[in-house]
Amino acid sequence: MERKILISNVTIINYDQAEFVGSIFLKDGKIEKVGKDLQVDANEHLDGTSGEWVVFPGFIDMHIHGSEGFDTMDATEEALRGMARSLVKEGTTGFLATTMTQSIQAIEDALENISYYKSNTDEAELLGIHVEGPFISRRWAGAQPMEHIIEPSIEQFNRWQELSGDRIKQVTIAPEARNGFEFVEACRKMGVLVSIGHSDATGEEVERTAALGARQATHLFNGMRPFHHREPGVVGAVLLEERIKTELIADFLHSHPDALNLAFRLKGASGIILITDAMRAKGLPYGDYDLGGQTVSVTEDGAHLSNGSLAGSVLTLDQAVRNFKKTTNCSLQELVSMTSANAAKQLQLRNKGYIAEGFDADIVILDQALHVQKTICRGSIVYHR
Repeated sequence: MERKILISNVTIINYDQAEFVGSIFLKDGKIEKVGKDLQVDANEHLDGTSGEWVVFPGFIDMHIHGSEGFDTMDATEEALRGMARSLVKEGTTGFLATTMTQSIQAIEDALENISYYKSNTDEAELLGIHVEGPFISRRWAGAQPMEHIIEPSIEQFNRWQELSGDRIKQVTIAPEARNGFEFVEACRKMGVLVSIGHSDATGEEVERTAALGARQATHLFNGMRPFHHREPGVVGAVLLEERIKTELIADFLHSHPDALNLAFRLKGASGIILITDAMRAKGLPYGDYDLGGQTVSVTEDGAHLSNGSLAGSVLTLDQAVRNFKKTTNCSLQELVSMTSANAAKQLQLRNKGYIAEGFDADIVILDQALHVQKTICRGSIVYHR
């Protein structure tokens, strides 16, 4: 039987349009029609009571390691499935399974596992892989184990891309490392998004990296050479470089609210992508958890290694949305840019990040306070609050 859902009397938000109260008709996983007052035959009808519900394109998390006890590096179908099913509660309909700096064998096991994975319609869609490390700076390793850091190698990366079934979409590297600039250029030619992160690059080196094709920065302010008035470093250069969009972790732990506001004023909504960088403890009680063989203690102050380093987050993407809205007073349209539209553009996904005819029926329905009420993945209602 055809899956047909009518969503009516909701406030529809796209990044480049004025919001309006209208209807959305979903059929067989796609958005069939969008209008003011649609009259169609549907299997299910969701009524938003004259605009009290706000509808965004489904959130896309480009940087997430784990959730609810599961991690990409577990290298099992169960782990990926568990992550994908947990993420819909926060409005996420698509994500990049993110690896971390580990032994080559451990990374290859995770990549090969993802190569076989097929997303179900009752879960967030695995859109590809974000390889974070091991091609990073020892100085800015953060929670990435230093014993497994290696120099950028396009030969190694080509093997990984083959093992993954060409599913690597993003790679985080320190471009100043030996062979780094050549690596950036080679990835650009392959169509892989290069993100500058865990890097000790100077401002000048960041500019060179952007000229070679890098188009993103990984968790701005964290794991990178900071701004100094005599050497702008990665932070200063990324804030000024219009070709580079930047990830932000809006949990008020990785970055002070004023730092988030500064980034928003300088980059604008078109230059920011909200991410979680979450680890397996997300959605679970406080306690000790594993991250790449390291013990991470999760408390109300965040997730930390024994040396005090932040080790990812337990942030949900809907909480990031509320935090960023509160801090910057950005518009709903700007939030759509930062939660889905920008990610879709970076990943060259022409069927996601927008509410219009022909796009995938990936939708998150929120209340006026931006709490998730329902999540729809490819035309299936997968979460009710």
